[in-house]
Amino acid sequence: MGDTPHRSGVTPPARTWWQVLRTAARSVWEQGRTIELLQRSMAFAALFFVTLVPLLIVIAAAFPSRGSGIAEWITDGLGLTGQGATAVTRLFVSRGQVLSTTTGFGLAALAVFGISLMASVQGVYERIWELDRGPWHTVWRQVLGLAGLIGYLVLAAWSGTPWRHSTFQPTARIAATIIGGILLFWWLQHLLLAGRVPPRDLLPGAVATMAALAGLRLFSRLVFAPLLVSNAVSYGTVGTVLIVQSWLIGVGYTVYAGALAGRAVVEARRGP
Repeated sequence: MGDTPHRSGVTPPARTWWQVLRTAARSVWEQGRTIELLQRSMAFAALFFVTLVPLLIVIAAAFPSRGSGIAEWITDGLGLTGQGATAVTRLFVSRGQVLSTTTGFGLAALAVFGISLMASVQGVYERIWELDRGPWHTVWRQVLGLAGLIGYLVLAAWSGTPWRHSTFQPTARIAATIIGGILLFWWLQHLLLAGRVPPRDLLPGAVATMAALAGLRLFSRLVFAPLLVSNAVSYGTVGTVLIVQSWLIGVGYTVYAGALAGRAVVEARRGP
């Protein structure tokens, strides 16, 4: 009678951030192998280069006041200057040639294939959160997601134009890129997952994605930039394309790994 009764449902002790991060890292590694993260990142890079890059070239050609478009975005992402930046710029044809050779059918074809990129991203997001595949008639979500992604890339490329050569410009560009990126990937997950995951659970993934992209930029400056210069000298345009494609694989990896890390952090905070 004097024994202390056993109480079930006692609240477990709060988990430290170190425990949360360690658990999340283990979960990211295990689930990344399950969903074949590297292979899906390679598919992302291929679809991006084939569909989204031509669309961005046309947009940049149609609005010349908005900066140099995709070339500027790739150059900034790779951290290129001098000869490396020149090699990337040479990959893309002049504005006049783009506008004179682009047809309505070509734009429509690019848009249709661009939707396949969003469908691929949606499929990976659904696998990360272990959700059923969305119905075919929700393709409008992929169209809207494609428009949002293009809008962000245009904004990121154009953000270097206002207040050029002023002390305020670098700060404004970094703020626009980071804040806009977090909002984009937060909204993109919510859109493509059709609201089946609470928005508060998607925010860590958006933050992790932008943190990973910042790390990729630093890595690119140290590794990809010297390689691009040497490859451009040794192999010409083919060498430049190879490095750009490798960088896009890294972009796909960070986009998917960021969402994966976000879910892992949410589950690790909840505990067993």
